[in-house]
Amino acid sequence: MKLATLNTPHGPCPAVLANGHYIDLIAADGNLPRSVREIIASPAHIATVAEIAKRPHALGVPESSARLCAPIPDPQKIVCVGLNYKDHAIESKMPIPKEPVLFNKFPSALIGHGEPIVLPKVSTKVDYEAELVIVVGKKGRHISEAQAMDHVAGYCVGHDVSARDWQLEKDGKQWMVGKTFDTFAPVGPVLVTKDEIPDPHRLGIHFRLNGKTMQSSNTEQMIFSVAQIISYISIVFTLEPGDLIFTGTPPGIGHALNPPVYLKAGDVAEVEIEKLGILRNPVVAE
Repeated sequence: MKLATLNTPHGPCPAVLANGHYIDLIAADGNLPRSVREIIASPAHIATVAEIAKRPHALGVPESSARLCAPIPDPQKIVCVGLNYKDHAIESKMPIPKEPVLFNKFPSALIGHGEPIVLPKVSTKVDYEAELVIVVGKKGRHISEAQAMDHVAGYCVGHDVSARDWQLEKDGKQWMVGKTFDTFAPVGPVLVTKDEIPDPHRLGIHFRLNGKTMQSSNTEQMIFSVAQIISYISIVFTLEPGDLIFTGTPPGIGHALNPPVYLKAGDVAEVEIEKLGILRNPVVAE
């Protein structure tokens, strides 16, 4: 299934994409929770949504005209893995990590498909990073690698926008600060449930800037697998349904090019991941 959160005059509304239309799940079944995060936490709710998706619907919002929030607009946590593609670590002149390199973004950085990435006045080196995002569906701590996939609800397309001058040039380096300006975590357009993605490590991943391909790789190049990432993170803190995990970016970032390429007002950023869709966001100045 493809789950989404519609931006409506009445606020964010959970929806399922069926036959080219987003179906309002609350209108379809008033007993469902009002958030995708709560829906994915319950196998019973997921089963209800699957049944709704199969029904004939007279009404729905056409996919082409829907205004979307991030599929999970209210996660408790956004965790990110850095340097998770060997070639990207090399281009960044960083050692190949022996364990996942973690940082975080705050929920205030989240935006959905079609919403603008806002370039802050205080940065002149805002970069792009195409990423696969894991959506947690089941609470857990000290999760083994063998059990890790049981805790996955599905996957989204993500864009880890990064202010390189803040991340790399501040005293002590400031990974978290450079990564979590408002609008620096586009995710969407939909959450694709894991039953439609039998192997998340065999997905083409691409970034285009104004139609030009800047990154092109495959998630099979990730150093740490989805299961390894979940297991490692859960050593430190409890994972909750709706938590988002950005899994790292392949080579081709703008900061590593000669000359560097940074996002500028008027750009259009597109991340495409096989089977998950295209996340498109315009870029504007603050």
